[in-house]
Amino acid sequence: MEGDEPRGGGGGSNSLSVKRKFSEIDEDSSSSPTINGLKVYEVVAQTRNTIALLEETGTDKSGVIIKSLIKAMPSSDSPKRFIICLAPTVNLVKQHCCEIRAHVNLKVEDYFGAKGVDKWTSHRWEQELSDNEVLVMTPQIFLDALRSGFLKLEMVRLLVIDECHRTTGNHPYAMIMKEFYHKSTDKPRMFGLTTTDAIRKDQVSELEKLMDSQIFNPKGQKRVDKVARKVKEGPVFYDPPPFCSLELKDKLRTSHLKFDASLLRLQEMEKGNCQDMEKKFTTYQKRLSDDYHDILHCLDSLGLICAHLAAEICLEKISEAETYEECSMVYKHFLSDVLSTLGLFLQQEEKNSVDLQQDNPSAVISGRVSPKLQELLRLLDSLRGETQKPCLILVERSITAEVIERYVKKQTSLGYLNILYLNGNNASTHALAQKIHVGKVNLLFITGVVEEGFHIPDCSCTVCFDLPKTVCSYSQSQELVKQSNYKSIMFLERGNSSQRDHLYNLMRREVQMRDQETPNLRLCPPPEGKGQEVKANVATVIPDSKTTVLDEPARKEQSPNKRLRQLEVLDKNLLPCIAKAKAAPSKSKSSSSAAGSKKRKELHGTTRANALSGTWGENLDGAVFQAYRMDFQSNISGDAYSSFSLLIESTLAGDVGNVEMDLYLVRKHIKASVTPCGQIRLSQEEMVKAKCFQQFFFNGMFGKLFVGSKSQGTKREFLLQTDTSSLWDPSFMFLLLPVETSDLVSVDWSAINSCASVVDFLKENSLLELQVGDDENQRNTTSSGQEVLQEKETETDLIHFANASSDRNSIEETVVIAIHTGRIYSIVEAVKDSSAMSPFEDETSLEYATYAEYFNKKYGIVLAHPNQPLLKLKQSHHAHNLLVNFTDEVIEKKEPKAGGNVRKAKPNIHAHLPPELLVRIDVPRSVTKSIYLLPSVMHRLESLMLASQLREEIGCSIDNFSISSTSVLEALTTLTCPEAFSMERLELLGDSVLKYAVSCSLYLKYPNKDEGQLSRQRQTVISNSNLHRLATDRKLQGYIRNGAFEPRRWTAPGQSSLFPVPCKCGVDTREVPLEPRFFTENMTIKIGKSCDMGHRWTVSKSVSDCAEALIGAYYVSGGLDGALHMLKWLGVVDVGFDGELVNEAISRVSLRCYVPKDGDELTELERKIGREFSWKFLLKEAITHSSVHESYSYERLEFLGDSVLDFLITRHLFNTYEKTGPGEMTDLRSACVNNENFAQVAVKHSLHTHLQRSATVLETQIKEYLMSFSKPDGTGRTIPSIQGPKALGDLVESIAGALLIDTRLDLEEVLRVFEPLLSPLVTPDKLQLPPYRELSELCDSLGYFFRVKCANDGVKAQATIQLQLDDVLLTGDGSEQTNKLALGKAASHLLKLLEKRNISRRTLNGDDQSSMDMKLACDVSDRETPSSDPVEMQSTVVPVIGPINMKKGGPRGTLHEFCKKHLWPMPTFDTLEEKSRTPFEFTDGDEKRTSFSSFVSTITLRIPNREAVMHSGEARPDKKSSFDSAVVELLYELERRMILTIKI
Repeated sequence: MEGDEPRGGGGGSNSLSVKRKFSEIDEDSSSSPTINGLKVYEVVAQTRNTIALLEETGTDKSGVIIKSLIKAMPSSDSPKRFIICLAPTVNLVKQHCCEIRAHVNLKVEDYFGAKGVDKWTSHRWEQELSDNEVLVMTPQIFLDALRSGFLKLEMVRLLVIDECHRTTGNHPYAMIMKEFYHKSTDKPRMFGLTTTDAIRKDQVSELEKLMDSQIFNPKGQKRVDKVARKVKEGPVFYDPPPFCSLELKDKLRTSHLKFDASLLRLQEMEKGNCQDMEKKFTTYQKRLSDDYHDILHCLDSLGLICAHLAAEICLEKISEAETYEECSMVYKHFLSDVLSTLGLFLQQEEKNSVDLQQDNPSAVISGRVSPKLQELLRLLDSLRGETQKPCLILVERSITAEVIERYVKKQTSLGYLNILYLNGNNASTHALAQKIHVGKVNLLFITGVVEEGFHIPDCSCTVCFDLPKTVCSYSQSQELVKQSNYKSIMFLERGNSSQRDHLYNLMRREVQMRDQETPNLRLCPPPEGKGQEVKANVATVIPDSKTTVLDEPARKEQSPNKRLRQLEVLDKNLLPCIAKAKAAPSKSKSSSSAAGSKKRKELHGTTRANALSGTWGENLDGAVFQAYRMDFQSNISGDAYSSFSLLIESTLAGDVGNVEMDLYLVRKHIKASVTPCGQIRLSQEEMVKAKCFQQFFFNGMFGKLFVGSKSQGTKREFLLQTDTSSLWDPSFMFLLLPVETSDLVSVDWSAINSCASVVDFLKENSLLELQVGDDENQRNTTSSGQEVLQEKETETDLIHFANASSDRNSIEETVVIAIHTGRIYSIVEAVKDSSAMSPFEDETSLEYATYAEYFNKKYGIVLAHPNQPLLKLKQSHHAHNLLVNFTDEVIEKKEPKAGGNVRKAKPNIHAHLPPELLVRIDVPRSVTKSIYLLPSVMHRLESLMLASQLREEIGCSIDNFSISSTSVLEALTTLTCPEAFSMERLELLGDSVLKYAVSCSLYLKYPNKDEGQLSRQRQTVISNSNLHRLATDRKLQGYIRNGAFEPRRWTAPGQSSLFPVPCKCGVDTREVPLEPRFFTENMTIKIGKSCDMGHRWTVSKSVSDCAEALIGAYYVSGGLDGALHMLKWLGVVDVGFDGELVNEAISRVSLRCYVPKDGDELTELERKIGREFSWKFLLKEAITHSSVHESYSYERLEFLGDSVLDFLITRHLFNTYEKTGPGEMTDLRSACVNNENFAQVAVKHSLHTHLQRSATVLETQIKEYLMSFSKPDGTGRTIPSIQGPKALGDLVESIAGALLIDTRLDLEEVLRVFEPLLSPLVTPDKLQLPPYRELSELCDSLGYFFRVKCANDGVKAQATIQLQLDDVLLTGDGSEQTNKLALGKAASHLLKLLEKRNISRRTLNGDDQSSMDMKLACDVSDRETPSSDPVEMQSTVVPVIGPINMKKGGPRGTLHEFCKKHLWPMPTFDTLEEKSRTPFEFTDGDEKRTSFSSFVSTITLRIPNREAVMHSGEARPDKKSSFDSAVVELLYELERRMILTIKI
């Protein structure tokens, strides 16, 4: 088998010894191998690749062994039928051929140069292969036949190499192995011969590796031991199973569910007949489940053969004396069904020839033997020199031990091993130990844990075949190792990060349990010296798997087992304590996903905009500010807004300080513009007033001006009377002030001074104390106030405010503040025929008769002017996100997809208050209207400042280069932000730019590396994990915008937040360290929602995508030079387009001579391409397939051309379809850039005729592909019915790569040449999605589920898709070579059925939705209701749901899973929202909530073949909670109707 490590010793035969005649050797009994010796060779050769090591140098045994070996080989009718024997000389070829022909009943022929083999055509070789079965030839003949494609290794079942010690250097033996054998996926069995005198000891390892074989010499065991591989301590790595058993597992799972349901039905029938019947059925259900999981475990861990053996073992365990016949029969039928299912995946001869499979590549590839078991057999074979020393093998499950025991006993080559197994509960542990002591057991499989004191002296090694699941088992395995200094071997899967993390966690937890006096263990290299009394606890780091494993734990005075018992983790028998087993699992230490993946979420901080920082608050003599004017223009004539000025210390970049943005309100649109206005100086007094203005209005409109309340037990205070210095942070320090319309820079000091006077009034006026003072003070104050105001009662046209009086006719749109709530209003009008004595109209407060009574009883206020008319007031709005156009049309389109329509009952709500409770503010209402816009404006400005800040960090000194902050901001914005732009399009472009730049650089810099090496190196650079590392090194994660703007949480300097989110992340700084504790895979984590420290969860891939988007943005702005600058800033080294490297590449090509043959065959190709090449050899190389066996092929140019075409097509799509969304852009690129599309281009322009190839299989594939093209359609385009050979697509890419080098990296010239070749490219209106994806998206949009079933018998794949509509079950079938193709055909069939009912993606996206009847009715003839499906509604069994998860979102999730399982359509919701000026109270369990909105949802569930069920839920404070309430009520209603049963 092919492997990573050498697998044994080596040997050979002497060249002089083979000249004797076979007849003489046969007569020489003293030198001939015995019959038993020949049998050993036959068995070993059929078991594994072998090098026969012959001791005698003066005798010829090779001929006898070869003919005996060939004679013992079973006949074969398969294409893999040939036996090839290679000998280094012609005489040996003739001699071997003669003797084999005389003793073997096979057709034998010899081949060497004198027979003219070199000039044979393919037809002659085909005739030779059809006439003969054993081919004896010289290695050069075989090598030439392989290179020419006349012979293939896949046709050979046994390859015999005489004098195999010659397999070195450039000998034909070595070239056969290097060029063909190691590259083959279906290798023949190898058998080499040499002698101990012909091979040096230092040559053994290299020979074994090159020949992929092991040494064997039964008569020279001591000599073999000198060169054989020794057992090494440490990890043994095995490859992941290449066999994909999803289909088989699906069948096994179906069988398990079917028979488990049979047991349940039996249980229901026998219910009440016997008291113990319940327990008996439970026992059988557990046995059935345990056996099912045991068989799956063997399938994954050991392979198909062992899974079959496991089923046999389970079946044999069924006792004939079992009395519960019906249950036992169901159980037995289940195992028989599983055995039959597994048998379908194994041919009969494969099951019976288990001992031949463990070292066969096809056995591993087909899944009959797992790579893990294969490595174990190799290990056991290497222990044959230590057969007297016991070897412990620790396995997780007892079935593993039983199966391996049975499997190994069938291996003739391992017959010298004695095998036994035990588990931790085995009562005969002591007896087994006694047997081991006397040497009766050589190989002992142990599962679970063993009793304390279990000791095996003189043990060869301990093999941990399965990783321990708990720290207890791990600790005990280490104890076994330490007792006698055993060699510790642990099996680990290559590239399995979860195993690595699990092992690390076990080691960490085991170390934590050590006694405190035990020294701390460190990971360090093992000590070089020998004879140390105590070894340090060392670690071996394996680069291949990135796994750290302990070599030998240090000895210590107290064993971990004793410590574990003290901690009550183990009992006295070292078994896990029951109490501890029930403990809650510990939290995962970190995510196991790789950096840059979608699955991993990371906690990151948020970078501050430096431009918004300032220290001017500490200046006592005033400060100088940079002023930026903000103007607002409404699309409604006469709708006035005041201008504002942003005052900051820093100077903004030109494209940040001079910008326009659109703001979207409910019924209008505002154009906001920001322009620089130079500098402005404010004195200390002016700064105090300016800060006062900002604090007053931003807290009054978006926060609270009064803190404390009676309900909280704290004194009510005016916010500006308290110390507000904590609300001004130097890192976020700016002023927003109104400006006069006539002057660009002049601040509107009249408005600011009016605000300051109101603040002074609120600080000093005794009416404020009225709210919290005692009754006596309230009465006195009110009485005094009444006396003052009553003097003016005769002036009937005056409105008396708390601080002034105004004419009734001039109060409209006056800005006021309520002294009892601190809310800011604007006056609409004075209500006629109303006063404080009018009836109180709030329905939620019926206990108050009048407004006067309401204020008296609720606030303790006695009105002085109760007869004044009430004022109708418009309250200032909370902040909203005005940057996104949330119009009614957009909401109406999106909400059905989210699961419901909302009928909004949102009338204009006005407040009615007595004038004397209001303080008049002499500020235009246009000021408050503008303040409402400022949070959105400042959020956009802050984002642009951050983008500009990052742009400055990146820097770029390229001439005539500039990139806007808007482009940078787009590259920083993810789709999770509800913006009109995102990074997705730029990321798509940047990905192709990065791939092209890296590919071109690697191609030029490493001319001697092949395509495989270049591809691996490129992938290392452009991988998401590497981009994530580079981006985080540059602190890019802090700039990413991945959360929606939350205007209610945005606060201006001086504003107190109403919605604080305290940090619970455990980090005191805004930046979060990149540590595993801040990684998670939790799907419930909210992405982008930040705490007050700016910490937010980010998808790890977003960091990598941001890096690619920035590359794309810099390319758009500065071409390849800009993109290269971005790459270098990120840290992508060695990327560039050095002209010297291009010249060197051209120079290398110019040295290659191109001589035209038969007229110039390249001239016609250049005509088809449309360009004459300057360097002909480039084109020659681009059309040369590797099968030609030249010193060059198109593979390197294909590597380059792949990235060139990908980049050019992506750039074309990016520039052509600017309004196309990112998802559709990805689909367009996938449709244009793929090997199949390029293969069609090659055929369309007849480029395939120029492909130089020498491969029969490829030739056949091309012919079949050409024949599959149908007649041209209406557009003149022909579509093949099969997939094209990869070589045709590679041909187009390699020509593109050659053209790029020939033009000296002129991309525009490459585009000019290839544009007509690739045309027409797919357009958005012609884009066709794959059928399965189209069906999935269509059903998702309609709220329907479908069920998929696949079966594959090895020849054809059968796929069935079932879609349940309202009253019909539609079924689509498909049959193809692979599951994927079969699913596509089944989906296409189902889409046609849906289109007949006018249901398609076209009708769904069309403007006229009335044509799609959501009842989706159809003819009865189309109805399909398979009675065999237990989940369909016609089943007599009532389906079970639940239990219901009552957490928020839980009921909806429960219903969703149930609908998906039973193919019920997703429910729809209809929601009614009610708003009130007084809060609603809601009770949810023990919790109480208040909200000014109340939501009541009605759910509609369409159950197939039944009437739709509708039910309303209870009122809830938010829409999603109302959905949950409706779902719960619906489920209980369905249970009442006996449609389903809710599990408790």
